[in-house]
Amino acid sequence: MHAIIATMKHLPDSLFRFLFEHAPIRGERVHLDESWRSVLDRHDYPPLLRKLMGELTAAAVLLAATLKLDGSLLLQIQGTGPIKLLVVECGGDLKLRATAKWEGPLQGCLSELLGDGRFVITLIQKDGKPAYQGIVELEGESVAEILQNYMSHSEQLDTRLWLAVDEHSASGMLLQKLPDQTEEDVDAWSRFTQLADTLRDDELMQLSTQALLLRLFHEEEVRLFEAQPVAFCCSCSRDNVAQMLRMLGEEEVDAILTERTTIEVHCEFCNHRYEFDKVDAAQIFSATAQVAVSEMRH
Repeated sequence: MHAIIATMKHLPDSLFRFLFEHAPIRGERVHLDESWRSVLDRHDYPPLLRKLMGELTAAAVLLAATLKLDGSLLLQIQGTGPIKLLVVECGGDLKLRATAKWEGPLQGCLSELLGDGRFVITLIQKDGKPAYQGIVELEGESVAEILQNYMSHSEQLDTRLWLAVDEHSASGMLLQKLPDQTEEDVDAWSRFTQLADTLRDDELMQLSTQALLLRLFHEEEVRLFEAQPVAFCCSCSRDNVAQMLRMLGEEEVDAILTERTTIEVHCEFCNHRYEFDKVDAAQIFSATAQVAVSEMRH
């Protein structure tokens, strides 16, 4: 039995990376407690929707970590059935937020819940760099299968995901075959994924990462890296909403305020509400005019 390199205790809301020393395969394990409950506390989601959202949230953290983003990863499952939308955004700093839209009671398999849906993955870059977006039809009867099929077709990377959720936590593990590597062990990918398929949901939810790796790969040499913290964080703000109103234009904003006393904007991620009245609107466009004059002088 090979010892696992590095000893780690289980940490809530954390992501661990690991590498197999003698095979071109990398892995990650994520466990979400408080960050996942922060998503649930903001909306009254039905139990079945909670499960799907938890799986997509854990998967988003795992995929964002593989990309080493200077920006954020946005995963969207869009449906024509009772579930209309599942959205998870995770930044390169592993700060996440999620939301969903649905209609009526939820029952049946995933394909029945989503209908003729599609999966959209968007990489949002900082500093004004162009975003990348991929759109494919939904293939699979689970969140893990949908993402695995996307990665196989679009990224041409062999990727496997194992996801589990309960009312308190969400957890996941990813294995990915590295490209352009000389394989000393040609059967490694098949062997490792078969071993990982023996993982039970309760083990994925409850075992520490070190214990989980020992349970699955006790005959392999694995390098386990330090944990990275994961947290819930919504990027909405009053300033961002004000900027949106500026883009809408003063005439349009005035027309809305003529019909009602305030403009109310609701963040679907964190459930926070922002209100702007005529005084607020005047300040927004006064500030815009002052900036424009300043730029002309320069």
